[in-house]
Amino acid sequence: MADIKLQAKRRDAVGKNRVDKLRVKGQVPGVLYHRGEENSLVQFEEGAFDKVFKEAGTSTIIDVVLDGTAYPVIIKEVQRHPFKNLVLHCDFQTIRMDEVLRISVPIHLEGRDEIRLQPSVLTQALNELDIECLPADIPESVSINVVDMTFETPLFVKDLDIFGDEKVTILHEEDEPVAILSEPQEELEEEEDLEDIDAADVPTVDETEEGGEADDEE
Repeated sequence: MADIKLQAKRRDAVGKNRVDKLRVKGQVPGVLYHRGEENSLVQFEEGAFDKVFKEAGTSTIIDVVLDGTAYPVIIKEVQRHPFKNLVLHCDFQTIRMDEVLRISVPIHLEGRDEIRLQPSVLTQALNELDIECLPADIPESVSINVVDMTFETPLFVKDLDIFGDEKVTILHEEDEPVAILSEPQEELEEEEDLEDIDAADVPTVDETEEGGEADDEE
């Protein structure tokens, strides 16, 4: 059983009007997807879901407790209001602990505010890692330290600690970039622009004034 649980009830309300009334009461509609079985329409408290989602995200197994039965699930999709801080709908995918699962796990760059080489610009080229493994072997996240990166040493998928885990199949090429460190281009461009300007091209005060008088005459 999962450590994180979400209490849910079966949902009879379908259709926009009835679902909207659920949301007014602080309830969120959702669907529990079962493999080879009929899906379950559910509803749950928005506050409880916010707490669960903040902790679990989309890569941690949680239990949706429905009619006294705990269903191990992954949060598959969350629909939010375009400008209000409201959850409109959530899809859950039930899983079997003995079946390999394909999932995307977030990649965290550790020490991004402590990079030794400065000034520099850090670009995260890969935000999520697609993997296949048994549900019990899903990592909560994948992290890599970027403090000692240089301009000549990008970090690749093969540099991730999880790359050597025999229980996990990584669905990326080993030389796919994860993070790249580069020089600040804006500063370089500004310096080049200043070097390209010849002193003879800069108008003098007299030239500017003459041009202004000519415009007035027109």
